[in-house]
Amino acid sequence: MADALIVVALLLVAAAATAAVTTRDPVRQALVLAVLGVVLAVLFTVLQAPDVGLSQLAVGSALTPLLLMLTVRKVRRRGRDEKDGR
Repeated sequence: MADALIVVALLLVAAAATAAVTTRDPVRQALVLAVLGVVLAVLFTVLQAPDVGLSQLAVGSALTPLLLMLTVRKVRRRGRDEKDGR
């Protein structure tokens, strides 16, 4: 039973990572990256490393996508301001 759960978690990680690589829009890419972080946290928990899973949950699925989305927002705003002549 545990082996089947590990295989399912690994397949989910592979699917989420593939989706993150194939996504072109930076905002959607950040959201897919958040999903990948959650799936990796589940994988780490299944592999009996809950401390690593909690760290991954905090950093990989919350902090990193948030920073990416804020960066994209700032870059788009700066581009709009330069386009307007400010």
